[in-house]
Amino acid sequence: MADDAIALDGFLDEETVPGDLHGSTARFRLTVSPTDERTDEMILPCSVADAELAHAVIHDLVPGDKLRVTGHLRLPRTPDEPIWLVVTALTVLETAPLMTDPATVATAVIERYGPYVCWFDADTIDVEVFTEGGTWVGTVPEPNDLGELLEAFEQRQAAGGE
Repeated sequence: MADDAIALDGFLDEETVPGDLHGSTARFRLTVSPTDERTDEMILPCSVADAELAHAVIHDLVPGDKLRVTGHLRLPRTPDEPIWLVVTALTVLETAPLMTDPATVATAVIERYGPYVCWFDADTIDVEVFTEGGTWVGTVPEPNDLGELLEAFEQRQAAGGE
């Protein structure tokens, strides 16, 4: 029934995977963060059964894309079954920030913290931070310093973008 469909916005943090050998289904995990509080985040497994939509999910989406998914939530019937969303429609709200040559930085990971995008490279301890729109926020020498950087950036923005 269309009445019980839900729509959620979230980020694709990992590569999508085929759900079968033929690629006629797809699976992915959506990070849903309704507030800027990390404790409110949820990782929701998603599946796509429509072959055309599955093809688009497997070939067109990249980690970092902001998505709106619509579908039906499947609750577990036993303790060993997972919860997941059966996706019937998907819209890309924002594409991931483009890297000049992602193959040259095989050790890098992009993570999102609310409206911020953080670039972690395993070869260094520095973390580069941008807004979702691509505005440079700054670099911190280690991940533990992210909070201070984001707070200082937000204070500058509130004071008029100095």
